[in-house]
Amino acid sequence: MIENVLYEGQTQAIILRSGFEKDGIEFFTPSDFSQQLGYMKRSSGYIIPPHVHNPVKREVSFTKEVLFIKSGKVRVDFYDDEQNYFTSRILRKGDVALLAFGGHGFEILETAEIIEVKQGPYAGDEDKTRFEPVSNLEIKLKD
Repeated sequence: MIENVLYEGQTQAIILRSGFEKDGIEFFTPSDFSQQLGYMKRSSGYIIPPHVHNPVKREVSFTKEVLFIKSGKVRVDFYDDEQNYFTSRILRKGDVALLAFGGHGFEILETAEIIEVKQGPYAGDEDKTRFEPVSNLEIKLKD
């Protein structure tokens, strides 16, 4: 299953659940996203020709993160660009989430291993603005 987390019509995140399966290749992100999320299933013997990627100058204004939940259970809380909370989702082993816009915070519900991929280089303190999390009493969970 694929879930687009939307806020006021804008994709804030794309969640690819561990049970998703489809033959061939599919990309879930628009071509203008600076981070692309795709899925590929190929049969034994299928050949992907060797290739190199050409240098193409790109301008990246916002960091997008891809999280691979290797194990455990994680709640991700979503915020708009003004740091207002609007919803939460649970991520489990095998789930993948592309965090595209807005803000996000996490609570580890079961010990988790998470692999994170994002654009670099890392800009240190300039890379993010931290703020207070939503109260557990205000959590709106769609699971």
